[in-house]
Amino acid sequence: MANTYEYLDDRLGLSDLKALADKKTVPLHRGSYWYYWGGISLFCFIVQAVTGVLLLVYYRPGPEAYESVRQITNEIHFGWLIRSAHNWAANIFLFSTFVHMFSVFFMKAYRQPREFGWWSGIALLLLGMLFGFSGYLLPMDELAYFATKVGLEIPNAIPLIGPPIANLLRGGLEVSEFTVQRFFALHAVVLPALFLPLLMFHLYLVQRHGNALPVSEEAKPAAERKSIPFFPNFLAKDLAMWLITLNVIALMASLFPWQLGPPADLLKPAPLGIKPEWYFLSQFQTLKVIGQWIPGYAGEVFGMSLFTLGLVLWFLIPVFDTRSAKGNRARMATYFGIFVLTVLGLTTLWGYLAAA
Repeated sequence: MANTYEYLDDRLGLSDLKALADKKTVPLHRGSYWYYWGGISLFCFIVQAVTGVLLLVYYRPGPEAYESVRQITNEIHFGWLIRSAHNWAANIFLFSTFVHMFSVFFMKAYRQPREFGWWSGIALLLLGMLFGFSGYLLPMDELAYFATKVGLEIPNAIPLIGPPIANLLRGGLEVSEFTVQRFFALHAVVLPALFLPLLMFHLYLVQRHGNALPVSEEAKPAAERKSIPFFPNFLAKDLAMWLITLNVIALMASLFPWQLGPPADLLKPAPLGIKPEWYFLSQFQTLKVIGQWIPGYAGEVFGMSLFTLGLVLWFLIPVFDTRSAKGNRARMATYFGIFVLTVLGLTTLWGYLAAA
């Protein structure tokens, strides 16, 4: 073992990595459990990548999309389990990423020098939502087809550039087999090519700047702050959380396998109750309510302008609430976060309970 370590150390610089791991520590306080959510998101993405490659072996985009998914679900050994694990991991990934983002926000971990960590994290969340949206259509069953039609109304409502973007995604004026091929290319090639470098950049920033302290802990003298070594203490706990997450995914995939509905019929009217996935329900419900107050194109423009303004403000919060900001500015940032979390939660629940 010593000779093997010497051989690898001479060529790969393992001693430098070990020195870095020994030096790194993680703050220990009442809110330390929030640090695990970023790791849970990373683990879910790894599960999606592995199961996605396995599904890629049998999936056929285009006219045979539905039949290939039917074969995966009903004929390929454990195909149903891999498909269910892929879908459940995707939903848990987005949920844990939302939790991670809000925990970072309320810890004010976006302040100097972590601004780029905040910005890259938001970009990763948006790409993750695109992953979910593009993958949802691929089975081309009835629910996926009509939910995608509804979901494409969101970008279609963007003034001027919205309709061309929606047509580009659809490959025409309607969702069809060409849409499936484009969504597959987006899901399996374009988005991974954008996501992976950004993820590496985000992880590099986390390692460079370490875990942020809450404001209450920063106020304490350095001698009173507690921490634990990253290796092996925190890493062991992080891996335990990964194991728990794997068990949750396995249980959900086994007890609640992802269903495949009847094949999409492009000539049939949409069934009642069709809605986009839960992570788009807030935008969907808000646009629907605004459309009732301000009918027509004006309502669509107002709704998308409101979303754009909110996203820009959320993105620029490190510029507004800087490390030197005190008093009203810091409190306003916190109130803004509470407002955004409340609106997202209420409109998502409203959209889930409301009739389509």
